[in-house]
Amino acid sequence: MSKKEDKPLIGVVKPGYSVPVINERAVRAAAGILFLFGGIAYANAFFTNSIEPLQPFGFVFMVDMLIRVSLGDRWSPVMALGRLAVRGQQPEWVGAPQKEFAWWLGFGLALTSCGAMGFFGAELWVTLALCALCLTLLFLESAFGICVGCQLQSLFGKQPPLYCPGGVCEVDSSDTDSSATDSSDANGESLATELLIRPRTPTHNPSSQL
Repeated sequence: MSKKEDKPLIGVVKPGYSVPVINERAVRAAAGILFLFGGIAYANAFFTNSIEPLQPFGFVFMVDMLIRVSLGDRWSPVMALGRLAVRGQQPEWVGAPQKEFAWWLGFGLALTSCGAMGFFGAELWVTLALCALCLTLLFLESAFGICVGCQLQSLFGKQPPLYCPGGVCEVDSSDTDSSATDSSDANGESLATELLIRPRTPTHNPSSQL
């Protein structure tokens, strides 16, 4: 196995997993850290009626997302803090590809928000709305383990996500397989019932006329 395969850009290779995986606990801790500082900046911007408190946070958020998707999660300062926060807990491995998709989404939102604050000179309510969307996604990730970007990846990605938090991917797959099996069993039972109740057509025996 090559070094590139041993050390993927995002996540790590673990035996028994077909794709690189990442510790969900560290990801959620990192999302919680961003949500905490983002919430403070958002509240200051809201009550002071100024975008200045949001500018440092927006820049840090955007750079951190860019580092994750371009250099890898191991170089992300916020992810490093997240791993440090959960270092004493047993890792919960989830698929890294869907996290990469979610981080690209986060980078796009951060880039749009920073552009609205700086280059485009958008009104305060536009910036607050964009930041509120980012904070909502961070809250869902950190508090409930709901990765909206991962769910979008299942809809628009080339491959369905694997190893989702809480076994969501496996549950969906098993439900689909169960539905297919139930449908096949129902078709088999219908065919058997039809054969049993179908009236038999009497056969004509030429020897009976002799």
